Amino acid sequence: MSHWPDEFSVEGKHVAVVPLTMDHESDLKEAAADGELHRLWYTSIPTPDGVSAEINRRISLRETGSMLPFAIIDKASGRAVGMTTYMNIDAGNKRVEIGSTWYRASVQRGPLNTECKFLLLQYAFEQLDCIAVEFRTHFMNAQSRNGIERLGAKLDGILRSHMVSENGTLRDTAVYSIIACEWPTVKAHLTWKMEMPR
Repeated sequence: MSHWPDEFSVEGKHVAVVPLTMDHESDLKEAAADGELHRLWYTSIPTPDGVSAEINRRISLRETGSMLPFAIIDKASGRAVGMTTYMNIDAGNKRVEIGSTWYRASVQRGPLNTECKFLLLQYAFEQLDCIAVEFRTHFMNAQSRNGIERLGAKLDGILRSHMVSENGTLRDTAVYSIIACEWPTVKAHLTWKMEMPR
């Protein structure tokens, strides 16, 4: 059974975003070990030993049509350095959320995340004709919220006591979006950011 959207790959100067498979397991285990990211209490990143189960979980959600998971490939090394997804897919209303994203610590704060998000946004608006793309994160995850706001997404609101986190705390979820009419401006902004001298 096919699900919207079909699987696809996109590639930029620094990053390739490709459908997630078990072929990425070894790279992603190493990535998950870089910086002990799984210890962050306000997000969910697998331990190195949990990477295989997480890949399988995401692939099984693809089979139900609710997620399209990707591996993020650093073109300089040719290796997978993280994961991201289209999730909470709403084919009828042409909406996706870009989420469940993580990168190994050594590539954070570099060009990969901006380019990855740009490529997924561009595909959503220009190929899939989406009316909106959402981003959601823990209210306390300042790094993620700052990154989402730097993309040009606007805060829709806070879903208070939205979820029970793995550690038993209640998560307030910050919900952001970019809507179709905003994409040309966001695209110009992100293109400028990616072309800026570092």
